[in-house]
Amino acid sequence: MGKPTGFMEFERKIAPNRDPNQRVKDWDQLHDHLSEEELQEQGARCMDCGIPFCQTGEDKKGRTMGCPVHNLIPEWNDLVYKGKWKEALDRLHKTNNFPEFTGRACPAPCEGSCVLGLIDTPVAIKSLEQAIIDKGFEEGWVEPHPPENRTDKKVAVVGSGPAGLAAAAQINKAGHHVTVYERDKRIGGLLMYGIPNMKLEKTVVERRVDLLKEEGITFITETEVGTDLPAPELTDEYDAVILAGGATKARDLNIEGRDLDGIHFAMDFLHANVEKLLKDDHKKEFISAKDKDVIVIGGGDTGTDCVSTSMRHGCNSITQFEILPKPPDHRDEDNPWPEWPNIYKLDYGQEEAKAKFGDDPREYLIMTKKFVGDGKGGVKELHTVQIEWTTNEEGRKVPREIPGTDKVWKADLVLLAMGFLGPENPVLEQLDIERDERSNAKAEHGDYHTNVEGVFAAGDMRRGQSLIVWAINEGRGAARECDRYLTGTTELP
Repeated sequence: MGKPTGFMEFERKIAPNRDPNQRVKDWDQLHDHLSEEELQEQGARCMDCGIPFCQTGEDKKGRTMGCPVHNLIPEWNDLVYKGKWKEALDRLHKTNNFPEFTGRACPAPCEGSCVLGLIDTPVAIKSLEQAIIDKGFEEGWVEPHPPENRTDKKVAVVGSGPAGLAAAAQINKAGHHVTVYERDKRIGGLLMYGIPNMKLEKTVVERRVDLLKEEGITFITETEVGTDLPAPELTDEYDAVILAGGATKARDLNIEGRDLDGIHFAMDFLHANVEKLLKDDHKKEFISAKDKDVIVIGGGDTGTDCVSTSMRHGCNSITQFEILPKPPDHRDEDNPWPEWPNIYKLDYGQEEAKAKFGDDPREYLIMTKKFVGDGKGGVKELHTVQIEWTTNEEGRKVPREIPGTDKVWKADLVLLAMGFLGPENPVLEQLDIERDERSNAKAEHGDYHTNVEGVFAAGDMRRGQSLIVWAINEGRGAARECDRYLTGTTELP
């Protein structure tokens, strides 16, 4: 805990976001920083709650409760309060390989489960996490630590997103030789190409990758396993393989007019934008929102990233469709603490759109019926209808169209951000990996072992689209069980 009376003395304070009208002019970090004194006060707010639900990390009904990597949150809050920053960094690294990623890009389910949140605003855990790791890099405390001894075992990791990097980092700590395969030009997967620079600066990703290289991990880029390299070659060459390729098969919207130009998957839009910022050769077609009327279909984090990216391009207008109802201002009865609070909030992209156009760009309970072209092959408008959610005879929630609510929306750029259906197929097919009912690689959470000897699966490829913290948790777990498989025992946490 922090100061015994800290939660009564200090109000919650987080690093303030930069002015939305100014930050849309660049791709720099969204927020400013709190002073060291302010951060110590925030650490002081951590109360003697008895049971720190913030670090439980359970997943009930698809709702995460607490921190999936089980960060030792009360411990490092207390150490920050006492000014013991290096000790706080040591505790943070005990459970999390990449706090500079989670401190920036995680939605902070830990704060939703903070006991203080029952009676007051929760502790500013996410701001403290980022401050600890950033100070660690500033002070030179974050250094490479290659293993003292090496085994003769070789492990291949497919995919360099958060799950793949976490698995590689942990397997390397056990002394095994690790090679990571990445199909894109740069290492990082979702961290590099799926999260915009203003949320996670790419220099932050590259800084950590450089450390992993110094620790002895080998990275092979621009090599897609299953296409450029047959997957069975990995099982022949390596003692074990960890599949962490993500759930990258985007959900499509197969309605009339879908084949018109100007309709794109969100990740293609975001991926190419990062390539342009990094001045790389484009693997994806660059899609500009400049001077366009943009509609984003999908109300999640990826949709918000599309809104914010379009704002920086200089779009003419922006609208975001959400098929679900507008969340309440306060928790509903079926969304109790310590679950993640499903409540209305203005995220960074919507804040920027509101600052320029005067209102939250989201439209709720809306369904797209068809796309209409301009006669030249491009999209010019969308036709929609309002819906309500009803329960069918099987007891499932289904949408019902409301008569008389049809509407036409002008659009010359449409971005589909409706989530993902599961992993892409080549690797799993070539290795004959069994799938679950959602097409994910079938592997039990306890051991991450697939039906194929020596092949493990982790992250979104195993559990489906999820949070960055679950990906890191999965990568660490798969590494632990892989080490046990290779040596008969493991000392990995």
